[in-house]
Amino acid sequence: MTIVAIWCRHQDDNIIGIGPKIPWHIASDFQRFKRITQGGNILAGQTTYESFPGRTLPNRKIYVLTFDQNYEVSDAENHFVITDVNALKDFDGTLYIAGGASIYKLFMTRQDDLRPDVVVDCMYQGDIDATLSGPKIDITPAVEALGEAYTQISQNYIEDNVLTRVYVKKNDFVDQSVVKHILNAIENKE
Repeated sequence: MTIVAIWCRHQDDNIIGIGPKIPWHIASDFQRFKRITQGGNILAGQTTYESFPGRTLPNRKIYVLTFDQNYEVSDAENHFVITDVNALKDFDGTLYIAGGASIYKLFMTRQDDLRPDVVVDCMYQGDIDATLSGPKIDITPAVEALGEAYTQISQNYIEDNVLTRVYVKKNDFVDQSVVKHILNAIENKE
């Protein structure tokens, strides 16, 4: 199994959301996410899952991590409820972690096999939508773990005011086919 965390955070404060909303709209960032995760397996918390358009993402299997054992997904054939993170230890394939903040913190601060092997760190360098209200959601603990336990392996990619970098766990084997796929998805904007 290869675990990939993928996020877009604000450069000054590591904010990924205000209330339930992403405080910027950058089409190229959404397209990059789509290219990276197309045909893959996504893990999201319940709030993030509910923020997906129509509670789905086409051509992906979605795993919803929630405490609610009775939680109902919108597509029972392609979406699955996970109530114990340790159940993922037997997961076969590549798993893309798509948030939210508590999910990033849970995985990034672990010291076991469920810590992401690869992190796609996208950093929005523009202004946040000041019209949004609600609590500011940040991923500072995940970013701190990134700085301590990961090494940047890519060049800096900048598109539409979003800086993207790819990191891998220090001193650990990472499936090179997964890394190549991610880099190709970032570099080839088709």
